[in-house]
Order: sequence, then C-alpha cells, then structure tokens
Amino acid sequence: MTTPVESLGDQDGLPADPAPREAAAKPVHGESLLALKRRARRINRELAIAYPYAHAELDFRNAFELLVATVLSAQTTDVLINKITPLLFAKYPDARHLAEADPAELEELLKPTGFFRAKSRNLLALANKVVDEFDGEVPGRLKDLVTLPGVGRKTANVVLGNAFGVPGITVDTHFGRLARRFGWTTSEDPVRIESDVAALFERKDWTMLSHRVVFHGRRVCHARRPACGACPVANWCPSYGLGETDPVKAAKLRKYELAPGNEALLEQLLTETHRAAEIRMASQKQASQLAAQKLASQKVAPQKQNS
Repeated sequence: MTTPVESLGDQDGLPADPAPREAAAKPVHGESLLALKRRARRINRELAIAYPYAHAELDFRNAFELLVATVLSAQTTDVLINKITPLLFAKYPDARHLAEADPAELEELLKPTGFFRAKSRNLLALANKVVDEFDGEVPGRLKDLVTLPGVGRKTANVVLGNAFGVPGITVDTHFGRLARRFGWTTSEDPVRIESDVAALFERKDWTMLSHRVVFHGRRVCHARRPACGACPVANWCPSYGLGETDPVKAAKLRKYELAPGNEALLEQLLTETHRAAEIRMASQKQASQLAAQKLASQKVAPQKQNS
C-alpha cells in the first residue's frame, strides 16, 4: 500500500477513535448533507458492481502476516511486498520468531522494499512488543494496535477490517485522493478524512468501501491522468473532466485487470469472485515469470551479437 512514510509506518500519534463530524465534507454546488450522503452511497454501490472482487491486495494468512506486510508496504507496492513476504514468513512465521531475528539477516531480506534498515528496526521492536505485552498475539483493538512501533490508524484499520472483521476506513494515498475528488472531504489529514467519510456511510460498510475506493484509484482514477471517460461513477463525481473524457482514450488508461488485453483475467475475477485473491496471486506470479524471461532474453541477445 503506497503511502507516505510516517516514521516508516503510519504512526500518527493522534486520538485512537475520533468522533465522526457531521457535514464535514464540503457540499458540491450547495449540496445538502443528506444529498451528499445519498451521492456517496450511490458511488459505493456502483463501485461494488464494478469491483465485486475487491479485496486486500496484500497476501496474508493471519493477523500477524497482515500486520507485518502492511508495515512493510510503506513507500512501495503491494506487488513487491507479496514477493518478499513468502520468504520472510517462511523464516519468521510468528512474532516470537521475528523477535529473535538477527538484524543483519532481516535487513538483507527487506532490502528490496526500500528504507530496509528503518523497517527492520520497526519490525523487531513491533515483534518484541507483541511478545512482551500481548503474549505473542496481535491485539484486536485499535487502541492497542496503534501502540506498536510503525503502526498508526491506517495499518490498524487494515488489520482490524481484514483479519478481525472489525469495520474500519483505511486512508492511504489512493483513498485520500478519491475522497477529495468525490467531494467527501476537503482535508489532506488522514484522520480528518477518515472522520469525514465515516459520517457518510454505515459502519458495516467501511471496510469494503475502503477496498473499492482503493481498487478504483489504482485502476481508473489515477493521480496524474484519471480515466474519466471510462469511469463507472462519472455521473456522480464532481471532479469529472479532470482527466481524459474520451471513452476510447480513457479505456486505454485503465490498469491491471481492466487494462486492454486483460479481458480473460477480468472475466475470471467477475465469475469467481470468491477466488479473487488466489486469481490475483497467480496472475502476479505469471507476470513476474514473464518479466524474468524477458529480462533474461535481453541479456542473452547482446552476448550473441558480440560472439
């Protein structure tokens, strides 16, 4: 999950559970709070239709793995983290093993993720605190999670929503950008964004809303060139026109399973939504293998020319 490094995690040191602010989002063209709520919820329903397979894109099997993966995802991509974590968890399957890790060996494993020394320190401190204060088990309360090194509200909400089934809004860079474009908030502050958006939706919808908005931000509503002409919520978005509005040109800007040429992958995701994470993992593995083969062939070609 690409997000600004905040102590190389997302520790914000802010209150654990801010109360939602009514009418916090700026009305669009004199929009009432009721109209804003209705529009926001319509967008969520349309995103649910567009992405019925939306899910956490970090691979994990339990709360510990999700916690570690989310901490590592600062300033890098989920795809890269998903390549690193199988090796990491094979060596350190739980908090007790990670707490006893050799710092140099851990740094070597984490080197591809960037900021690997700081991330290694955070993980070691996190694992030791989980062992010492929570008997080796990841706590299931937000107020406890945010006391862990490198863990702030964003990471805590990811873990709570996806490993414990506790609803939460995950404000990463994608979510914050789209919340502002949708007119749900005007704030740049993650805690304020979380509070503003929470006031517009029922609590039970928070976790899936987060997945859908992030999915949409990664695939269609890009930071630099959003594909407005291929957007399923264009009719309810006050920022329509910020990007490419021509439907044909916009369709070419879509990414991942929505990108041109990935129709088979999209069809599989739509027909087997219950296997979405498994399908994504297989697709990423295949893409990595193809990239490795291409790189190998590029290295071989110059050798043949020189021989």
